Amino acid sequence: MKLPQNARICILRLSAIGDVCHAAAMVNRIRCARPDIKITWIIGKIEYQFLKGMDGVEFVTYDKKTGREGMKAIRQQLKACRFDVLCVMQIALRANLLSRAVRAKVRLGFDKSRSKEGHSLFINKRIAAQTHPHVLEGFMAFADAMGIEPVEKPGWNLPLSEQDLQLGIELKQRHQRYAVICPAASKAERNWTPQGYAAAAKHLAGLGLRVLLCGGPGPLDREIGDQIVANQAPVTEDLIGKTSLKELAGVLAQAEIVIAPDTGPAHMATAVGTPVVGLYAHSNPRRTGPYNNLTDVVSVYDECVAAQYGKPWQSLPWGRRVKGSDLMEKIVPEKVFNAIDHILRNAVK
Repeated sequence: MKLPQNARICILRLSAIGDVCHAAAMVNRIRCARPDIKITWIIGKIEYQFLKGMDGVEFVTYDKKTGREGMKAIRQQLKACRFDVLCVMQIALRANLLSRAVRAKVRLGFDKSRSKEGHSLFINKRIAAQTHPHVLEGFMAFADAMGIEPVEKPGWNLPLSEQDLQLGIELKQRHQRYAVICPAASKAERNWTPQGYAAAAKHLAGLGLRVLLCGGPGPLDREIGDQIVANQAPVTEDLIGKTSLKELAGVLAQAEIVIAPDTGPAHMATAVGTPVVGLYAHSNPRRTGPYNNLTDVVSVYDECVAAQYGKPWQSLPWGRRVKGSDLMEKIVPEKVFNAIDHILRNAVK
């Protein structure tokens, strides 16, 4: 497919923060290679707060709480628009149904192996099939299908203002060198233990770094933050629930290193160029890990998936998750220490 001059494309990717970070890299690739293309992005309400102001992109927000009424409103908003391509970059049924609000000549979606929840009924063209792609690489396949010039490595160019960056700059001035622990994922089972995080904090402090806790305003973030502190972690500042998404990105941008489980801030850190030690048990980090630090992930996924299914991950459908409430306890602090040491020895900031 070759897009005409001044083509109009619509991106449909609603959530979550990590995934919209991956999608933002694809959009940035389009903007750099083809600034003539007009881009509209249908995005979730929370995720928009992170990406609003992105150069060359018109955003249309959808709040999932509005259900079908919200879908009707978007249909009305876009009724005068006719796009050359709609990129349906989310297979969830809600997103598939929402895609009907968009008029487009080409409705580009995932290959057959990834087409779930009726996805195939809402598209008329597919991206090329891939073998074991990272989520970011899967999104980049949409740009490939539209004939966009490839890039050696992804870039993000996030819309962060001086005000968004100010807190991180102040923290850098105050502490010189600091590390960030973002301990909470959206589900408690994906979090490492408070004792493990406290041990990692002590290791970081022993290397001369101040340790900051960061996270969202939810009760799960606050609970695990309190537990980490209760385990005598040398936390210099606790910023959990005290930053906007853009301010958090600014804090992550000035950090020497970030420690996080399978959660949005890990990918935010990648997008602002900060190395990440990702902690994984339930999902395959080859698919969902911090893209620039996949070799630094500390993962017990391989052993957990083999124990649960009796097969190695290579013999199972790509992206197969492992279930269990105590799997993250299998991650031993020494392996996290080794990953931290490796990153700090080789980091170029």
